[in-house]
Amino acid sequence: MNRPAQPSIPHAGTQIYDQAQPGAEARPRRQRRSRLSWLGRIGLALVCFWLAMAVFGPMLAPYKEGALTSPFSFASYSVAHPFGTDYLGRDMLSRILFGARYTVGLALAAALLASGIGTCLGLLAAVSARWVDEVLSRFFDALISIPSKVLALVAIAAFGSSIPILTIVAAVAYVPGAFRISRSLAVNLMTLEYVLVARARGERLLYIARVELLPNMIHPVLADFGLRFVFIVLLLSGLSFLGLGVQPPNADWGSLVRENIGGLSQAAPAVLMPSIAIATLTVGMNLLIDSLRRHAGFGQGAQK
Repeated sequence: MNRPAQPSIPHAGTQIYDQAQPGAEARPRRQRRSRLSWLGRIGLALVCFWLAMAVFGPMLAPYKEGALTSPFSFASYSVAHPFGTDYLGRDMLSRILFGARYTVGLALAAALLASGIGTCLGLLAAVSARWVDEVLSRFFDALISIPSKVLALVAIAAFGSSIPILTIVAAVAYVPGAFRISRSLAVNLMTLEYVLVARARGERLLYIARVELLPNMIHPVLADFGLRFVFIVLLLSGLSFLGLGVQPPNADWGSLVRENIGGLSQAAPAVLMPSIAIATLTVGMNLLIDSLRRHAGFGQGAQK
């Protein structure tokens, strides 16, 4: 009778378990760290620069916000006034640095409100009873049918133009888009096995939303937050250009373009520089968002 084959016994010093290659762990970590493309890094640098200017800009400004620093209106570039002067002879570099507080600060606050409220309500609609989902969805469908600028004009006509009103109006205008994005993500996640297991265990809806859903949708929500920020910057700048945004003596970048529009025929830097500031902020955020979405494979569409 044939004897069963005995497993070969390794010699002394034989390595039984394979050792990992020296750079095997370093490569995935390096790939995880280098998520942003070079365009994404440029966008991140632009966004961080303007965020820093919104905080530290007034301290770095060479002149006070409303100081008359030159006898010449719409002066061109010079050492004393790198961005020229406005229609009253005020330094434009100082005006832009002071205005960053309002353009960046108001947009950031409104985007946080819009994304936060929209995400919370989207999670609520996904985990709650069907009637809750229907009520919230129909309400935001009606709200999203109103153009954001029309909604802002009606609200400003009713309540006036102030910084709190502008922040609230901008947030309300873009909550529906954030709600639809977060609800769509959460509804898809609710069909996955690990969420069904959590529901079968009897976990509370708050636990499912906070622990099972939100961590797995945070990246697309952050990308959508960046889009909300860009939309709100453009909305507030447009309102200020119409004279309905930040009111004098304060001024954001849209106000600076409006009050210096008379220098357009003279190619005055007072018109060009605030426009460039708005463009670099919005383009930088778009580059950053696009890099994040391509890395994570998000969809290209966005809900306004």
